[in-house]
Amino acid sequence: MGSDPKLDPVTLAVLRGRLEQIADEMDATLYRSAFNPIIAEAHDACHGLYDAQTGDTLIQGKSGLPVFVGAMAFAVRAAMRAAEGRGGMQPGDVWLFNDPYEGGTHANDFKLVRPCFRQGQLYCFLASAAHWHDVGGAVPGNYNPAATECWQEAVQIPPVRIVRDGQIEEDVLAILRANTRLPDSLWGDLNGQLAALELGAGRLDSLLDEYGDARVAAALQALRERAVKLMRSHIASLPDGRYSFEDVLDNDGVRDVTLTIALDMTVQGDRLTLDFSRTSPQCAGPVNISRATAVAACYVALKHVFPDVPANAGVLDAVDFIIPAGLVISAARPRPVGGYTETILRMIDVIFSATAQADPQRAVAHAYGTINALSIAGHRTDAQRQGQRWVMFSFFGGGHGGHSGADGLSHGNAPISTATIPPLEILEAAYPVRFTQWALRPGSGGDGLHRGGLGAVYEIELLEEAAEAFIFGERGKAPPQGVHGGQPALPNVFEYQSQGQWLRPPMVSKMLGIRLNKGERVRLSTPGGGGWGDPAQRSAADRARDADLGYIPDDSREKA
Repeated sequence: MGSDPKLDPVTLAVLRGRLEQIADEMDATLYRSAFNPIIAEAHDACHGLYDAQTGDTLIQGKSGLPVFVGAMAFAVRAAMRAAEGRGGMQPGDVWLFNDPYEGGTHANDFKLVRPCFRQGQLYCFLASAAHWHDVGGAVPGNYNPAATECWQEAVQIPPVRIVRDGQIEEDVLAILRANTRLPDSLWGDLNGQLAALELGAGRLDSLLDEYGDARVAAALQALRERAVKLMRSHIASLPDGRYSFEDVLDNDGVRDVTLTIALDMTVQGDRLTLDFSRTSPQCAGPVNISRATAVAACYVALKHVFPDVPANAGVLDAVDFIIPAGLVISAARPRPVGGYTETILRMIDVIFSATAQADPQRAVAHAYGTINALSIAGHRTDAQRQGQRWVMFSFFGGGHGGHSGADGLSHGNAPISTATIPPLEILEAAYPVRFTQWALRPGSGGDGLHRGGLGAVYEIELLEEAAEAFIFGERGKAPPQGVHGGQPALPNVFEYQSQGQWLRPPMVSKMLGIRLNKGERVRLSTPGGGGWGDPAQRSAADRARDADLGYIPDDSREKA
């Protein structure tokens, strides 16, 4: 894609807006049509445009998950490779798969890739990623904290055509529907993604007809070049040097031994090197991630540090990665990778802390560092729905880290995404549960000149006769850290009732097969964010306001 002399700054700005609007409309289409609340309410999905030759990200919508920007490029390339030996990419095709080793993230995230042709030539790809509610495996909702191989987590689908020449492949659909506890939900979510891609293709054709294929191609190239230039400028503003930090995961869900995520970050001129060689080897349990997911996590962290850089592959053109094979962040099949969210959150934390050593003003203290993936599942016992399977899956919020400008956000979602926490009203309406507590957790944010945001307390009561619960969390041992002299937050605490007693998991933050009877409850007390700056410099007025709002308990610090 060469430069176009007619591509003036105003036209470039207009085309950027129009292209982003295509991705935004695709997002909105899926959110409005998906059956499962994790897509419809929490917005755990993403759409974008991808390069025809390389699969690189060209455009992503503003409401899609940032972690998918890096991961979806790997997904598109996987579809491209699969098509090479099976007749190539053809008009009217849509490819589908959930292979987390090729396409990143985990098996719940189904990727759909659609080639877009102009005058018989491949112009670009449109792609959709979305978190399906249940895709087989040993645990309803698929967050299996004790998995030791990928097949215990979910059905594994390689890249296949789900649509051929505009017609859905009924054989593939039958296989998908046979490998879920919730076939109607799967069917609705798949249709939503196909509809989003159809809309995107129509919008793209209209834009190309209006402005011309060459001019839009030139705009996409210019936007990437601008991202590279801006990223290099930001890196060059950091002092040259080597900055190191390491943090830990509680355990892998199989052995109660901490795992290290270690970073050595080198700034040299306008290039950045992220070296994770000192990270722990791949493990038995499901906190492994693929290299594709690790690269995507680095993208998210860098976008937090340098938020004005456009969301395309140019962000990573100035970054070198050293991620040797066989680490917990570069695991190979069949190592389980279902809990990828917990590991990439730790990668983001170590990048934040290494950046704080180079430039504290840019840095953000650690956020709460776990999505606390909770599944509660059982069968209906009322007369109208006798025996019907139900699966509640949700993730939960916590505090964000303080930064140079302000205190951290209280009760936010994880920094890997722009997803939202599903509203309790939606969850209560869809499943036989009642939230008896949904509140801020006083004292949970780390102290500092700018304190960390507060975590939350969620208490959920079972209304059915019996069910099983499954928890996959983190930050139960090592709490979120502060930066630039800020203090750590409180750790994560999960508890459940059994025969009148409150108990905690042997693995601290992970457990499967928790048997619940009617009226029994589970409780999550999520971490706050780390503090930023010396606590001694926090003003008396700010501390008085914290006390007045109940952000600090009477003893000044809640006991975990």
